[in-house]
Amino acid sequence: MSRTDRKPLDPEFVARYTRVNLVADPIYGYVQITKSPRGTGRWTDSELDRVTAEQDILDHPWLQRARRIHQLQSAWWVFPAAEHSRFQHAIGAMHLAGEWARHLYSSLKLATDVPSEYVVEETLRLGGLLHDVGHGPFGHFFDDHYAANFGLTHETISQRIITGDLDGLIRCLEASPHGAFAAGEAIDPAWVAYVISKEELPEFDPPHWLELLKPVLCGSFAADNMDYVPRDAYACGVSIGPVDIRRIIHYTFISPEGLALHQHGAEAMLLFLNSRMYLYTNLYHHRTVRRIDLHMAEIFHDTIAELLDGKSPLDDLDAYLGLNDWHLLNEVDRWLRTSPAGTRRHDLALEWARITGRGQLKWKLAYEAAFELRQQPFGVFLPTGDEMRGRIIERLPADLRDIVFEVDVASLDARPHHPEGDRYSALLFDPLDGSLRPDAAAEMLARLPMRSTAVRVFTLDDAHHAVLREAVEAVLGGELKPALTTNT
Repeated sequence: MSRTDRKPLDPEFVARYTRVNLVADPIYGYVQITKSPRGTGRWTDSELDRVTAEQDILDHPWLQRARRIHQLQSAWWVFPAAEHSRFQHAIGAMHLAGEWARHLYSSLKLATDVPSEYVVEETLRLGGLLHDVGHGPFGHFFDDHYAANFGLTHETISQRIITGDLDGLIRCLEASPHGAFAAGEAIDPAWVAYVISKEELPEFDPPHWLELLKPVLCGSFAADNMDYVPRDAYACGVSIGPVDIRRIIHYTFISPEGLALHQHGAEAMLLFLNSRMYLYTNLYHHRTVRRIDLHMAEIFHDTIAELLDGKSPLDDLDAYLGLNDWHLLNEVDRWLRTSPAGTRRHDLALEWARITGRGQLKWKLAYEAAFELRQQPFGVFLPTGDEMRGRIIERLPADLRDIVFEVDVASLDARPHHPEGDRYSALLFDPLDGSLRPDAAAEMLARLPMRSTAVRVFTLDDAHHAVLREAVEAVLGGELKPALTTNT
C-alpha cells in the first residue's frame, strides 16, 4: 500500500497528543494537563481569544501564587523536607478528582441527566485544581487568625476568584485531557465554585448531577483528603499505613440517593482514615508545630493587618494576590532591618525572627497527654484550651496563680461525618441484600475513635513544670484517662 493510499489517522485521536502535556508527579507518576492552544497551529488568531486550556489556568497569577504558599502551614519548620506547596497539592487533587469523575460517570448517567463525560470530568478536575486557590499565607492559619474576622474562609475567597478573575478562562475551555466537549457545551464557573465547598453558593441552583458529585470534593474521603494524606507523608518522610486510593475509587458509585461505597471498599476506606488520623497526631499536631503556632498566633493578625492595611481580602483582591508566605517573611525581615526600634513593625519583626530562628521559640512544653474517645460519655469534661486553663489556675497554689502558661488542645474528629445528618456523606452498599444503609456506615466508622485529642501545657521557662503537671492531672483525673502521656 502506498503512502498516499493509507487511511488518515482520526483527527480526534491525533489531537490527544497536541492537547495534553504530561507533568511528572511523585505520587501518581504522571498527571495529564491540557495544553494551551497558543503555538499549536490548531486555531486561528481570532479563535485563540475564545479557546483556553488547563495550562492557561495554571499559568494564571492566582495559581502561580500557590507555589509560594506551603502546603503545611508551619510544619515545614519542623520537617525539613516538607517544602511542597499548595500548587503541587492542587495539581494532585485535580488529577484525582478527574479520575474519580471518569469512574463515576457510568453510574451517574443511570441516576440523572448529565452533560458529556468530558464536561463532567473537567468540572471535577477544576474543582480539585481550584479548591484552595483562595488560601492566604500559612493556609488555614490565615483563615483562623485573620479571614474569620470578616466572616470569610479560604473557600469563600476561592469562590469569588473562580467566578471573578478566572471566569473567562473557565468558560473558554473546550476539552478535558481525554476528549473534546460536545458541540455547544461549556463549563459554568458557578459549577466549580459550588462543588468545592459545603457552603452554599448564593443565588445558584445547582443541576442535580452536580449535587450528586459534590461529595467527591466535600465528602468524608474527598479527593482533597486522598491527595494530601499520601503527599504530605511522602514529603515529610513520615511512614503511614496502606493508603489504597485506587481501591476506594473503584468501589464507589453514584446511586439515586447519593455517593455510595461498596462494602468491598470499606476496609480500604478505614485504612485511609486511620492513616489520616496518624498524620494529624504525628505531623499536623506535632508538639513543636503547636509551639510554633502558639507563638505565631500572637503576632499573625497584626502582621497581616499591616500588609493588607487592615482590609478584608475581598476588599482588595489585587493586594491579596501579592500576599503569600514568601512575601510575608521577606517583609518582616525588611521591617527588622529598616523599621525604628520600638515601632509596631519592628516589634512584630523581632517575634518573627524568634520563630524563624527556631532555637528562640517562646513556649516550652510542660505537659503532654493524648486521649481517645470512642463514644460520648455522659458528664465527661471535654476540654477546650480556655476551659482547661481556668480549671488549672483554680488548682494551683494561691501564690502561683500568676504563672504565665498556655493550654493547647489539638483535636481531630476521627469519624469524619455523621451519616444521619451529613448530606455529603457516603452510603454503604451491602452486596448481600442490595441495600444502601447510612447506619451501616456509622457502624463501620465506630471502629475509629470518636475523637483524638492532644492536651499540652506550655510555659515560658522550666521553673514550675512540676506544679503545673500536678494541677493538670488533678483537672483531668477521674474524667479522662490518657491513651498516652509523656510525663511519667
